[in-house]
Amino acid sequence: MALPPTSVPSVQTLGGARPIGFWRALAVAWPHLAALTLMMVTEPDFSQRLFFALAWGLVNGLWLVLLRRPALSGALSLGMVVILVLLSRLKHDVMQMTVNFVDLLVIDRDTIAFLFTIMPKLTLPVLALTVAAVPAGVLLWRLDPFRIRRLMASAVVAACLAGLVGLEMLSPDDPWQGYLRGGYVSKFVRSGVSAVSELRQQGLMESDATAAERLRVPLEDSCHPAGRRPHIILIHDESSFDIRQAEGIKVPAGYGSHFLSNDGKARKFVAETSGGASWAAEYNVLAGLSARSYGRFSYFVTRIAAGRVERGLPLALARCGYNTTTLYPAQGAFMNARQFHTTAGIQHFYDARQLGAKGLEPDRFFYDNALRLMGQEEPGTPQFMYVYLGANHFPWLHRLRPELTPQWRDPGNIPKIDEYLRRQSMSAGDYKDFVARLTKQFPGEPFLIVRYGDHQPEFSSSIIKPLLDDAATAKQFAEYNPRYFSTYYAIDTINFKPVNKTSAMDTIDSPYLPIVVQEAAGIPLDPSFEEQKKMMLRCKGVFYACKDGAEARRLNRLLIDAGFIKNL
Repeated sequence: MALPPTSVPSVQTLGGARPIGFWRALAVAWPHLAALTLMMVTEPDFSQRLFFALAWGLVNGLWLVLLRRPALSGALSLGMVVILVLLSRLKHDVMQMTVNFVDLLVIDRDTIAFLFTIMPKLTLPVLALTVAAVPAGVLLWRLDPFRIRRLMASAVVAACLAGLVGLEMLSPDDPWQGYLRGGYVSKFVRSGVSAVSELRQQGLMESDATAAERLRVPLEDSCHPAGRRPHIILIHDESSFDIRQAEGIKVPAGYGSHFLSNDGKARKFVAETSGGASWAAEYNVLAGLSARSYGRFSYFVTRIAAGRVERGLPLALARCGYNTTTLYPAQGAFMNARQFHTTAGIQHFYDARQLGAKGLEPDRFFYDNALRLMGQEEPGTPQFMYVYLGANHFPWLHRLRPELTPQWRDPGNIPKIDEYLRRQSMSAGDYKDFVARLTKQFPGEPFLIVRYGDHQPEFSSSIIKPLLDDAATAKQFAEYNPRYFSTYYAIDTINFKPVNKTSAMDTIDSPYLPIVVQEAAGIPLDPSFEEQKKMMLRCKGVFYACKDGAEARRLNRLLIDAGFIKNL
């Protein structure tokens, strides 16, 4: 029976359907042809292409269950895949890692706002694509001649999902592959299967099943520091490290003094991330624990720890009468920062909006706010301020506030590195000015200032060992070679002499910094930090890697049993 003239041919009635026409056929076919091309270009071998094909079938099937129209479903699937590839390439450029399935947790309004803050040129292209997508979607809806049965689409979804799980079980992915370029879609879907498996086996955080010992829960009045408590300022120096760790880089005269403590010593801070994910160092220095304990979920450590990890440097200082404050350069919901800081003991959290930041601000903006807020506090109350800087954040493709460095002359490296060095010189100058103003504005007040570089910049891997290929570099990252993760930490004082610097080793892993801060300030360690210091001495400044993670798992279990870590 022929269809009425106004009917649209469908796969349910192909026997009496009229010819579809070239443009209608093209509307259905082009997303699949584009996806095939993308697969051949970005997936380097047969195995990865098979994962891509199954993922493509899965996503198309899900859209068909909702829409029943293959043209629009294919276009939406293609859009998702292209966005995934672009974001994965961006993440690899910044962090030397491709996007994985768990990265879906990071997408929220404040994350997007922060991306546009550091890369303002994205705004117009994204707006134009969004505007163009609406009429394109309507056109595909009208051109599509087919209607797919939802039962058929559901069967495709089930078959592709079973294929992905089966293949991943037969040949589990190697974590170091995430550091390689390419294979963006296949690695994303494989990581999803692996993440679910890991979550079922060990939960979100690694810890021993049991521990023979127990921590002594501290009393609220158990803090009796020797002498006057200094104000403590902890400075998160964005993307900063001594670039002379790489050979052949030209630096300006006097470069390097910023990385020295006021005792003249250079000390190394070994971060747990490189190129990005500043919040990993944020977790390390506030909670005093390792982000690596979260396995493939470590990228979301502050989101996961918020409300669950109630232990850290700010809590220990608050117990000793400190007023605790954070100055943060992004929106407070970014990576759940506000809630995490509050959980860790921060009483006053000021994000970029509250501070009045307009885009990427120079360091002096945050120092000005720190001085202003400190001046508003009651005299005699010791202050802890966590000052989180952002001026040296990537990208280094344009001059940030060039009017602030009128005398600057590029040393003669590639433009990205020269801009990085210029911003470092801005940071060093702003810090010197901050110390001078602290001394003048608060005469006689004791200050302990501890600074650290949260991670190396994204280009460091290309200059530290420039002759390594991508695969060899990826293995260096997967093995946490300290050359790619070492930055600096420095201890400065005003009207104050550190009480105890024995824990300020030449090289420490980042989770030990809270011990260095407390002992330098003369703050007695609570039982959890006492136990961690014993670990620090046994492991000679190494944290997660000590005894292949056994020491970290033991400490995590002790904190869980004491009630400091919950629901992990």
